[in-house]
Amino acid sequence: MLTTADIIKKVRILEIKSKKLATDLFTGEYHSAFKGKGMSFKEVREYAAGDDIRFIDWNVSARFGHPFSKVFEEERELTVMLLIDVSASSLFGTINGTKRDIATEIAAVIAFSAVNNGDKVGVILYSDKIEKYIPPKKGKQHALYVVRELLSSEPKSSTTQLSAALKYFNNTTRQQSIAFILSDFIDANYQDALRISGNKHDVVGVKLYDKMDKTLPKVGMLRIEDFETGEQKWIDTNSSFVRYEYEKEFFRITDYCIETFKRAGCSLLHVRTDEDYVKVLQRFFISRNK
Repeated sequence: MLTTADIIKKVRILEIKSKKLATDLFTGEYHSAFKGKGMSFKEVREYAAGDDIRFIDWNVSARFGHPFSKVFEEERELTVMLLIDVSASSLFGTINGTKRDIATEIAAVIAFSAVNNGDKVGVILYSDKIEKYIPPKKGKQHALYVVRELLSSEPKSSTTQLSAALKYFNNTTRQQSIAFILSDFIDANYQDALRISGNKHDVVGVKLYDKMDKTLPKVGMLRIEDFETGEQKWIDTNSSFVRYEYEKEFFRITDYCIETFKRAGCSLLHVRTDEDYVKVLQRFFISRNK
């Protein structure tokens, strides 16, 4: 368990790293990738050649006897929501830290990118229930609070239910938002909730996985434990059939995730714990700009 001093130290390290990445790498890409999603009415002015006739204000035009056009402006301010899976499977990792560690770093970078851009950022930490909700706000102090909560959070439940988090998000977030879901997506039955979220919000999944989630090492008899259920059993990793079945299950979960996000019209990124998540995010932001 982390002490207060440990948390303060980790927050400081993560703040420095995340702020540098957000400033040096992501400010331009983030801003361009997530332009304001809506248009708000600004004023009425006299119609000029080339104006879109769909925006003629017929009431004002009738009152003054000649045409007037409505003028709109882009709603620049965005709300970014981070939905972060803190179930027990997120504690697994063999290189560079656990999936939870990587999720925390990515969330911190996105949070600082958002506040640097003048956007609001909020958080939903979830297991099979809502562990913590942080309403979206602006500012550096709020981003630091988010990071501190990510580092110090100790979930009460070990299992996962993304559908519960998405339903909560759909019910609490009225304004159109950008939602990043950081999870290993070892879950099922979230397709309906994701489709509802995707219809209203700009949803981006970040699938975190460790190379041992996919491939078992060939080390003989091995006792494994399901982090979420606590179930333990012995398996023979020398058996090619056992290794094949293990890998097949990884691809079954991955394929379900890919297909579910595709059908919901949402984006999905894949980040392995030993890979550079910065490059994955950059490629995504740049592809969005195109």
